[in-house]
Amino acid sequence: MARFQYRKAPHTYRKIVLSVCAFTLITGIFYQGIESLSSSTQKRQKESLESALIRNITYCYAVEGSYPESLDYLKEHYGLTYDEDRFFVDYQVIGANILPDVTIIEKGEP
Repeated sequence: MARFQYRKAPHTYRKIVLSVCAFTLITGIFYQGIESLSSSTQKRQKESLESALIRNITYCYAVEGSYPESLDYLKEHYGLTYDEDRFFVDYQVIGANILPDVTIIEKGEP
């Protein structure tokens, strides 16, 4: 008596919509995690650059008796390197025996 039995048609449309929603949710969570990681990495890079600048400026003063006259001097004589495409360093000399004013600015996305 198979002709009187009722079978539900499979709801493939509902399964596809559920799969697409789950995929979109997982992709969104993954993207947010990557963005958060990238942001914290850039923050740590800026802190590391600031620390390296202060350390090199102080070391130059201890060795030579005066603060470096430019940022290029630190690059040439003390091996300072950083990503110039990502950070802008404003180095203002105030005087020979006064700690220079150093400002690090993150460049925006092009």
